Amino acid sequence: MNSGTIRNAGWGCCLMAALLMACSHAGEHTDSEEGVMTVLPDEENEVGVMTLTRGTFEHELVSNGKLLATGQADLSFETDGVVAAIYVRNGDRVARGQKLAELDKFKLANKTAQARDALARAELELQDVLIGQGYAVDRLQEVPEDIMQLARVKSSYDQYKAQYELAQYEEEHATLKAPMDGVVANLVAKPYNAPSTTEPFCTIVSTQGMEVDFTVLESELPLLKKGDKVQVTPYAAGTARCEGRISEINPLVDEKGMVRVKATLQSRNGLFSGMNVRISVKRSMADQLVIPKSAVVLRSGKQVVFTLKEGKAWWNYVHTGLENADSYTLTGDDLKEGDEVIVTGNVNLAHEAKVKRVGK
Repeated sequence: MNSGTIRNAGWGCCLMAALLMACSHAGEHTDSEEGVMTVLPDEENEVGVMTLTRGTFEHELVSNGKLLATGQADLSFETDGVVAAIYVRNGDRVARGQKLAELDKFKLANKTAQARDALARAELELQDVLIGQGYAVDRLQEVPEDIMQLARVKSSYDQYKAQYELAQYEEEHATLKAPMDGVVANLVAKPYNAPSTTEPFCTIVSTQGMEVDFTVLESELPLLKKGDKVQVTPYAAGTARCEGRISEINPLVDEKGMVRVKATLQSRNGLFSGMNVRISVKRSMADQLVIPKSAVVLRSGKQVVFTLKEGKAWWNYVHTGLENADSYTLTGDDLKEGDEVIVTGNVNLAHEAKVKRVGK
């Protein structure tokens, strides 16, 4: 085989390889076009639409708080001694003035008796001083004030009277009594032991009412006022929610930008002081443009609402104001009453995309 024949054979091989590659690329181009047609079908998007109207917006502010009894008293014995008897247990309901516990009173009663005897001797000494000044015992009311004061000092009458009154007070307060109607709590002491000097003997929690203590941001203050309705939901399972009204707003913003608020509850069934709760403050605001949250989508970090015009979706930047669990209020003039707002099927819409209205 000569060199010319070899050269022709080489050119033939190259031509066949080029034809095969061209056929291969043509097939790939056809497959690619079919794939694009499959991913981007030329169909109308089905959307749900509502007519934008003005109405009442139920504003909802949510916070966390803690339940507190409207009355609560930590009780302790005011004298030293050993606990002689305890008459109640934790959870017992008690009435105002009811005996809760008492100390051994032997030493206290003895001290009172001694003080009473000392006071009686001082009273006799006082009479002797006055008689010595020429005054009759049965006419002490006629004694001048300066003479009576001098006689009291010489007889030490006032000193012994104060000691007797103190002994009486200590003996009386060796019996612990309920200062109000309520429930006994935090009672850990046992009889025949000295009560703790650093902790209360027990706590009486009032049964008259409950209040909830919570905080709000200072920016939310204009949305609150005394008397607003609140809904309280305990986190404890099986405990029913209850309602109340805002009773006070503390006029001080703390270093974290929070304001403390209290609300009085209408019922305390199943509730305990110290419970953690979720607070929802609701307030009706009339004449607001209200749209569901599903109507608002984000595009490049901005809020967008699509409206329906002549079978197409129109892109509108909006500014929302207040919000609750499912709705926003609109501010500004971006949308107007009567606009047809797309509320479903709007996640992947583009400006002027063809849409088909479904539902009502």
